[in-house]
Amino acid sequence: MNQLAEKVIKTLRDRSLHIAAAESITGGLIGATLTAVPGASKIYLGGVVSYATRLKTALLGVPDEVLREHTVVSEEVAIEMAVGLQNRTNADWVIAVTGVAGPDPQEGHQPGEVWVCVLGPRIASLPQFRQVEQFFFEGDRDAVRLQTVDAALGMLLRVVSPV
Repeated sequence: MNQLAEKVIKTLRDRSLHIAAAESITGGLIGATLTAVPGASKIYLGGVVSYATRLKTALLGVPDEVLREHTVVSEEVAIEMAVGLQNRTNADWVIAVTGVAGPDPQEGHQPGEVWVCVLGPRIASLPQFRQVEQFFFEGDRDAVRLQTVDAALGMLLRVVSPV
């Protein structure tokens, strides 16, 4: 079992917060990793796997002009995916991931390039926090996808864990 996922579940459960995931490159692996942890149903609302570009618009509301201007592998698309999912689920925290697992480049982006966005909390009395990071992972498709999951869960933990 993934230790980061266990920490995410415990941390959010202790605070009665919920999470959702907007996944592209990982194809549902974040959701699968979280739901492998007992008790995940108390905090994980679910997610949207928008692997195809057109589903980023149809399911998450990513504007076509953002996709055209910035490409699917971009900070802007990761943010729009997170905002779109949070609007649709009302999750306290959202993780969004987009990138290229390989073996071929996509829209001028090389395999291993990944964007992760963490957005939250969705609490009326608090300002919303957004962190976006770009990563360049090495290895085959599976390695890039697993590193993406760990990066996303690690980013979330850094934001929500007690100091």
